[in-house]
Amino acid sequence: MRVLLSTTGSRGDLEPLVALAVRLRALGAEVRMAAPPDYVQRLAEVDVPLVPVGRSVREAMHGAKPPSPGDGPRLSAEAIATQFDMLPAAAEGCDAVVATGLLAAAVAVRSVAEKLGIPYFYAFYSPMYVPSPHYPPPPPLGGSHPPDVTDNRALWDRNNQGAYARFGGALNSQRASLGLPPVEDIYGYGFTDRPLLAADPVLAPLRPTDLDVVQTGAWILPDERPLSAELEAFLAAGPPPVYVGFGSGPAPADAARVAIEAIRAQGRRVILSRGWADLVLPDNQGDCLAVGEVNHQVLFGRVAAVVHAGSAGITTAATRSGAPQIVVSQMTDQPYFARRVAELGIGVSHNGRNPTVESFSAALATALAPETRARATAVAGTIRADGATVAAELLLDIVSRERPSVSV
Repeated sequence: MRVLLSTTGSRGDLEPLVALAVRLRALGAEVRMAAPPDYVQRLAEVDVPLVPVGRSVREAMHGAKPPSPGDGPRLSAEAIATQFDMLPAAAEGCDAVVATGLLAAAVAVRSVAEKLGIPYFYAFYSPMYVPSPHYPPPPPLGGSHPPDVTDNRALWDRNNQGAYARFGGALNSQRASLGLPPVEDIYGYGFTDRPLLAADPVLAPLRPTDLDVVQTGAWILPDERPLSAELEAFLAAGPPPVYVGFGSGPAPADAARVAIEAIRAQGRRVILSRGWADLVLPDNQGDCLAVGEVNHQVLFGRVAAVVHAGSAGITTAATRSGAPQIVVSQMTDQPYFARRVAELGIGVSHNGRNPTVESFSAALATALAPETRARATAVAGTIRADGATVAAELLLDIVSRERPSVSV
């Protein structure tokens, strides 16, 4: 059986699919990945073939002119056209397609799968994106919900219509070229009636929804890579430091200086992850170390706290490790995970995107309190590690039992 995995997002969007790919392969499937060219090295490490699709995500997010909300329709149309152009060759001969991430790309991926008669699956990494009458959707990109609309179903419908307005025309123009009928329900088509939720049920519980969602647990690949000799020496040279990093996303203005000043004031050392924002240390003092790519699964178990933006992957890794957290959310589902960290008592949700030394110091005092560490340790033991296995077995079982003509 051949399975194509597809994503257009950042490193956090890719890593769960890497875990799924490895589990599918262990169960006997052939797997290939359609993803941006940023991930050539990462996929080579796990020996998963990459079909490069689209342009560099890092350059788009952190280039000279990062995209604005006004760029949305154009970027969506480009993403759709790219998938229609490049995915047919990648999907040829496959028995299933799994998509995550950007909805504009996902509806194009499903369209290609529909044309080829390949079963299509969609996976969420956060329950906040699953349409439901029981809670509101995220605000539209670059906007807010109208104050006079309070019905959740109406808000979801409004977002769905907004998606159609942004890229429905581009999608249906491409579909027409393949002889496919137009799509009006963007959410229903992209997400399907039975999507997967690749999130831990303790950290990110599924709430009531109209869809037949299957929550598998987070897709996690055990990471056995050793820490560098430099990092090991730094860890051994003193008490556990505080990790600060914002991954592949944007970082608050002056983030490194503010965090380091506040952490130093409490007598702690710092490990600063440069990330895609290229954060730098404010000086060359020996109580701080800047690092690049690092094994979070190993490192987070050896730090006093983890400061991050709240993306699904790093929040899950920090929670599994038992490290207290400070979440300085910036965008997308990060406020959701920040709130969950606070609700579970395993860390702090910072109020606002741009911390000051004072606000960060207050958050740090709470995160480093013994009761927060005790709670983080207790919750760590409840986080599942088998989500990728559950999902891989489910996918192969569905496809092997009955291969639908279009989708599940």
